[in-house]
Amino acid sequence: MNKVADIMTTVRQRRVGKGTEAAEDQPSEEENVKNEEGGKILPGHTGRKLWNILSVTVGGIVAISVGLLTSVYVATLHENDLWFSNIKEVEREISFRTECGLYYSYYKQMIQAASIQQGLHGLVYDNKTESVRTINILERMNVYQEVFLSILYRILPIQQYLEPVYFYIYTLFGLQAVYVIALYVTSWLLSGTWLSGLLAACWYITNRVDTTRVEFTIPLRENWALPFFAVQIAAITYLLRTHLQPVQERMTLLAVFISTFLFSLTWQFNQFMMLIQALALFILDCFDMLPTAKVMWLYIIQISGLLLVCVLQFFNSMILGSLLLSFNASVLIARTIQKNLKKGTLLNRLGKLILHVLLVMWLTFLINKFIKKILHLESDEHIFKFLKAKFGFGATSDSNQVQFMEKMEECRITLKPDAAYNFIHTVLFGCLAFSTMRMKYLWTSHMCVFASFGLCSTEVWKLILKCIHLYTPQRTHVMKYSIPIITLLYISYKFWPGIMDELSELREFYDPDTVELMNWIKSNTPNTAVFAGSMQLLAGVKLCTGRTLTNHPHYEDKNLRERTKQIYQIYAKRSPEDVYRILRSFGTDYVILEDSICYERRHSRGCRLRDLLDIANGHIMDGLGENEPDLKPSLYPRFCEEIKKNLPSYTVHFTRVFQNKTFHVYKLAKHK
Repeated sequence: MNKVADIMTTVRQRRVGKGTEAAEDQPSEEENVKNEEGGKILPGHTGRKLWNILSVTVGGIVAISVGLLTSVYVATLHENDLWFSNIKEVEREISFRTECGLYYSYYKQMIQAASIQQGLHGLVYDNKTESVRTINILERMNVYQEVFLSILYRILPIQQYLEPVYFYIYTLFGLQAVYVIALYVTSWLLSGTWLSGLLAACWYITNRVDTTRVEFTIPLRENWALPFFAVQIAAITYLLRTHLQPVQERMTLLAVFISTFLFSLTWQFNQFMMLIQALALFILDCFDMLPTAKVMWLYIIQISGLLLVCVLQFFNSMILGSLLLSFNASVLIARTIQKNLKKGTLLNRLGKLILHVLLVMWLTFLINKFIKKILHLESDEHIFKFLKAKFGFGATSDSNQVQFMEKMEECRITLKPDAAYNFIHTVLFGCLAFSTMRMKYLWTSHMCVFASFGLCSTEVWKLILKCIHLYTPQRTHVMKYSIPIITLLYISYKFWPGIMDELSELREFYDPDTVELMNWIKSNTPNTAVFAGSMQLLAGVKLCTGRTLTNHPHYEDKNLRERTKQIYQIYAKRSPEDVYRILRSFGTDYVILEDSICYERRHSRGCRLRDLLDIANGHIMDGLGENEPDLKPSLYPRFCEEIKKNLPSYTVHFTRVFQNKTFHVYKLAKHK
């Protein structure tokens, strides 16, 4: 029975002992000793130290070079795709589609403000983003990065050399260099060789379509946040190494805190990403694969970073009611209540573990429900669909197969704390990516890191060679370096021609209908005019014209979601009187109708916006196909189609003032 227990507990953290192999860039203990007879350092140690310094220097230069090349690469793709340097200012702004344009508009607003103080006041008391409402942009949205950049642009002597838009996009492309360097360093730390980091960076670049979309959605929050998240993961990977000096540990914890804070400040989905990270730490801590003290520090850092962001966002209720804060607080409370969780017999520890998990789950539910009840929080209800991925963990054992397990001992790989964390991190974010396509950018980049680590890991090659009975230290060493080099050569041969073709392909921005619309709005409507329409288009209206909006694409507010649903009745089967009444309730002066939405054909029946509106209103959908039995025919035709016929019942409320191939703008009558 004791033998079974010994074998079962081999999944625990490997203790550093005689069998621990020194990392490539770290001198072993034997080489650090001095010659007792002469008091001199052994010659082998000096050579090893010089080799380590050379390796770190070369690896560092390669990391910075690859990061800068990636930054230049995505910047060139952006320029070649739009001919960004040669198009007009309005075309540049239109290229920031949907929510990208909304975020950039606040940077532009801060730049154009008479002073920094006036710009900040305009953000804190904003009445142009949502008509008939005054909202605090700094509280509602994660735009501190735009505020910081605008202040930096104003105080630096670069205005005559660099346009504001270039300062903005070059900062984002520069963060891509930070992103790639962080991935490179993480892989290097895991494997012990910078070849692994180079391989991770190359995979990131060659799989660019699945790792980033920064070249065509520059201002998206994820493009600001993910570089800091990668830095945080690199710092955590280093923190989980054994035998760190106290100073090293404190500095690493500081790096984790700063990167966690910046990640949380720049993306509204931060709490959900860090919740999965906290779950990874919790799982590994339960199985005693991570040092408990370090895990507790990471929980505290997550809480403190998020609370600091909460303060900066004027005590944003969605942050206070986040599941992350409730979960981390529950773990810390449960740890305080339950002592000696990892001591005792196997059955005793298993019972404690089950009780611990149940206690944490119960406390999380209780704390979160209590906070949401107090704050009346409902703004984040639509985001929890991101967390519907199902995670499965399990292990099997058979006490009658001890001899078989002993034979398999040599074909077992034991994960060190840093590798174990990165493995669980990859698995959980992989599940999230499969459930939600937008989240794949979190997973694929880290998958590049973990795959390169696997290819360059001494442990992996040792396992493989032992399983096929070919293991020797020399062969392991050869495989660890030769296979990555061969892989890098193959990647160069396979993908280099495609990258060169991509860089040589030149396009130009072309959207004359939207440009015509924006120019007309600026020239023919008052500055105080209020516009209604699709939230994607209205973000561009705010950026290009500065006019007031009824709704916008930043969806993390329940009232805004309800407002948008009402505005979208312009594409439903409603009477002109109903639509007019709804639009005027939000102070609308002009409404923009888009043919691409009214006559949408991209999506199948039942998935088009007009179909969703019909279902919500209880109306039968257009076209051939089945309908739900409770749906009934509408008494009115579709508003966006019927208004174009200029019937008296419509012209009494709406007057067409602009039209092109894509857009129709109607002015609302102001009845007394």
